[in-house]
Amino acid sequence: MLLELAQWLASDIRLFNVFSYITLRTVLAALTALVISFIVGPTMIRKLTAYKIGQAVRDDGPQTHLVKAGTPTMGGALILVSIAITTLLWADLSNRYVWIVLITTLGFGMIGWVDDYRKVVYRNPKGLSARAKLFWQSAIAILVALYLVLTAELPAQTTLIVPFFKQVAVPLGVTGFVVLAYFVIVGTSNAVNLTDGLDGLAIMPTVMISSALAIFSYVAGHAVFAKYLGIPHIPQAGELAVFCGALAGAGLAFLWFNAYPAEVFMGDVGALALGAALGIVTVIVRQEIVMLIMGGVFVVETLSVMLQVASFKLIGKRIFRMAPLHHHYELKGWKENQVVVRFWIITMMLVLFGLSSLKLR
Repeated sequence: MLLELAQWLASDIRLFNVFSYITLRTVLAALTALVISFIVGPTMIRKLTAYKIGQAVRDDGPQTHLVKAGTPTMGGALILVSIAITTLLWADLSNRYVWIVLITTLGFGMIGWVDDYRKVVYRNPKGLSARAKLFWQSAIAILVALYLVLTAELPAQTTLIVPFFKQVAVPLGVTGFVVLAYFVIVGTSNAVNLTDGLDGLAIMPTVMISSALAIFSYVAGHAVFAKYLGIPHIPQAGELAVFCGALAGAGLAFLWFNAYPAEVFMGDVGALALGAALGIVTVIVRQEIVMLIMGGVFVVETLSVMLQVASFKLIGKRIFRMAPLHHHYELKGWKENQVVVRFWIITMMLVLFGLSSLKLR
């Protein structure tokens, strides 16, 4: 909206031409989302508290978590509102990728909202059944993947890029692309959700990865930079940097309220949506393997759950004291803040390593 206004004003006042630069609008999107969240956040937390929309805590986990029972949850709605408003304000609304990412994010957010609502309002500890949740996640992911592959420039925009090797790429074809996109979107969504178990643990890695994806989006959408760096040129993908900036800004603001001791939790409405957002941007800019690197914490957290379940079912023993992995370290004696900050540090190193793939080829 503001971009269209700036373009109209630029016909008379050249100063407004600066708003055509994606880099400026990305920064403004981050700041706008930050301000919106800071303004709306306290009111939303008070409302959630008044309606007694509180988090239930498992009594078989770390005993230090019992004091968190009743802390307002579903705060991820604050992040989604900030992202949606900011993206509509600063992004080019004629860009199809902007709408694809927004629809995917809000769609997964709706799934999480229904799950959270059933848990905290109807006091149904199971929430939305795992089968129903996976069905709706799969439906959205497959539809989005089909749209992307049917509108892609073949084969460039459906090739799996192998980082650090300029001449190595794997042609996926239509079927391969859809399958990969499905697993990236659904897998990232659930991985972020599994990681969201400690104050600030999931949101800061999400902010760091989204910031890195803003860079990948910008260079992928820029023909000269893409050619120089040896990555696929995805026309119009640069506009996704604005969305990633909004996500980073909203995430940082949410961390203000979610830092230990948390005033609010994001719930599934936030975790599922943010994971899907990272996944869909990754698919569009063709950096699936890099995402696997940058999201290493999410990957390890998910693998810890899978290994724990498989081990218990096959041999009746648990590999970890508790899964996901962050609870294992808590039960080993690490304080919550130690686990969170150390996982942040690991993510920062992995994100920097992922960004290095742009030049090290």
